[in-house]
Amino acid sequence: MQTVASRAGDEQGRATAPSQPYDPAYDPLKSATPGQGRDYAPTYWIGTAGEPPADDGPVTADMDVDVVIIGAGFTGLTAAIFLAQEYGIKATVLEANRTSWGCSTRNGGQAQCASGRLKRSQWIERYGLDTALKLHRECLDGMETFKALIKDIDCEPQPGGHLYVAHRDKVMPTLEKEAKLLRETFDYDAQILDADTVKRYWVGDQDAAGAMHEPEGIGIHAGKLAFGYLKKARALGVKVHPSSPVQGWETRDGIHHLRTPGGVVKARSVGIATGGYTSQSLHPELKNRLLPILSNSIVTRPLTPSEIDACNLHTRQVITDTRVLRHYYRLLPDNRLQIGSRSAITGRDAPQQKYEDVLVSNMTRKFPALKGVALDYSWWGWVDVSHDMMPRIHQPDPKESIFYALGYGGNGVMYSAQAGRRLAQWIAGDGKQLDLPIFTSKLPFPNLRETVESQAFAPFRRIGQRFLYRWYYLKDEVL
Repeated sequence: MQTVASRAGDEQGRATAPSQPYDPAYDPLKSATPGQGRDYAPTYWIGTAGEPPADDGPVTADMDVDVVIIGAGFTGLTAAIFLAQEYGIKATVLEANRTSWGCSTRNGGQAQCASGRLKRSQWIERYGLDTALKLHRECLDGMETFKALIKDIDCEPQPGGHLYVAHRDKVMPTLEKEAKLLRETFDYDAQILDADTVKRYWVGDQDAAGAMHEPEGIGIHAGKLAFGYLKKARALGVKVHPSSPVQGWETRDGIHHLRTPGGVVKARSVGIATGGYTSQSLHPELKNRLLPILSNSIVTRPLTPSEIDACNLHTRQVITDTRVLRHYYRLLPDNRLQIGSRSAITGRDAPQQKYEDVLVSNMTRKFPALKGVALDYSWWGWVDVSHDMMPRIHQPDPKESIFYALGYGGNGVMYSAQAGRRLAQWIAGDGKQLDLPIFTSKLPFPNLRETVESQAFAPFRRIGQRFLYRWYYLKDEVL
């Protein structure tokens, strides 16, 4: 299986060589920081993206800047892009390891018209129809934001929509009801396909009992997109410093003093965009606010035309299934199949071979013709899930110039661009006009109440997660 080679750089702002190897067992609930200068995970995206673009090298001395963004992934880089483009603010981006080292180069490359983990019908139940309609418009606007950002980035877009495959017959009535709601209430052209149509004309997924097709959805090359964002940001005057983890944070007289290995960076405003790699100790506002969840992904060798025909892979659109522990998959431009799903509970367990084996088994259940096909890439990464399944782009304390954009729940490829735009609005002083719940409330604690008891409960989240995963498996496959 292919791995990622370390890439050295020069002293003129090129990407610097990592000082530490990739850490396969990293766990954001256990590690004090994500490390310093760690190499990329051995993902397909990094293995095929080409040479990383120039950056500004690690912080090497004390600095005094207006705005710091912590995290140089999709959200951090797009926030910096919008700050520069729309407000003339040149941010300084601090990254613990390599640029876009975390979620941004470990995902499935699926840009869907979604924000968080809830369906539109669940939005109505939680927030009421008026707010649900506004959230839907926010997602549609986000898709347009994303399309505009990538139009001059060679990230191998695969447009056409999203196919949401029903993995069992019993799911179809719920899917039909959701599609009807999308069409009639949200004016969003979701169409139901029967099992024969899906398998004959779309994809020969042997699980498919039918599907819902929605018009918005784009597959992208995550590594090329990340590198494109980096180039775009630096062309606008943004400074991007890898190998510069924030190891200490003090706020004195309204100025944030961020301690990195190379010096203290003083900033008047800080935006946090650390995703599933947010350390518990980064800032008190974030402790116990997220549940990081692992997702595994594999990519096959290029499939032959006969293998593609045997699997009836007639679409290159992004595909997910209706399992709670969902699978996401598609045929890539170079004819490889990529598929991912949920994985281990802890970082310590993540490297175990059994999690890759389960994913391979799931792939061959869907596509029997791929039994025994070689894998060229296998990796895993952390997803930032909020405890109420919805993201937040928010200023948690109006007296402090600290802002965050977190909690996408696995739907961050597209929405990270919109979140970056909204984070830029907050930092530039325009955030008070944002009135949706995802902008006006904090990331909740596990029981949704900000109490001492809920914070005390938080360390035991993973015990509950183990029971939930067993229940989800029974619900998905047995009951």
